[in-house]
Amino acid sequence: MVHFNWTELIPGVGENIHVATLIVASILMLIMAVVGRLALGRGEAAMLPARSIGFKSIFESTVEFIVSICEMVIGEEGEEFVPFFATLFFFIFVSNLMGLLPGFTPPTDNVNTTFALGIFIFFYYNYLGIREHGIGYLKQFMGPLVALAPLMFVIELVSHFVRPFSLGLRLFGNMVGDHTVLSLFLGLVPYYLLPVIFYGLGLFVCFMQAFVFTILSMIYVSMAISHDH
Repeated sequence: MVHFNWTELIPGVGENIHVATLIVASILMLIMAVVGRLALGRGEAAMLPARSIGFKSIFESTVEFIVSICEMVIGEEGEEFVPFFATLFFFIFVSNLMGLLPGFTPPTDNVNTTFALGIFIFFYYNYLGIREHGIGYLKQFMGPLVALAPLMFVIELVSHFVRPFSLGLRLFGNMVGDHTVLSLFLGLVPYYLLPVIFYGLGLFVCFMQAFVFTILSMIYVSMAISHDH
């Protein structure tokens, strides 16, 4: 099924999905930066908690949620990784949301984007493991039994190399399926109230997929820097 993308109307872009995604993502980043500055304010106003429901309160609640998840999964060191995981979550969530806007192509509908995110997480948590343990990080690949160390090393090595592809494929498959189902139902039910149900379901899926990708990344980081092996 071929869907119209408004970026196809831009001269020189045409059907190049990579250029279209870059343009849309850049515009959204600019809008979020401006709205964020206006919502959060400056000086002392930016440091005070929100007193009413709005963009600032929603943002603060989401960050607090990520902080609590980091501390639960990683432990006391989790607070150090909050900026990273908050950025990862919001990037994926906003990318997913783009699929709910008519004429927009979400970056997470492209397997190159999701695999790139998975590969990035792969290098990131392995870098943290090496930084934390040095060469001793390889002991995590060998298991507790010396006799089975060669076999466990091979199994763990394959398992680690599969992780970025499983992360990318899970995100890609779920978002393609969600947006495809949403577009089909919106085409079959051209009324004003019924599509709201499917948009609500789509919003839930967008949030859950960003959450699942983020928490799996947290687990990989926690295992990499753990001293319990």
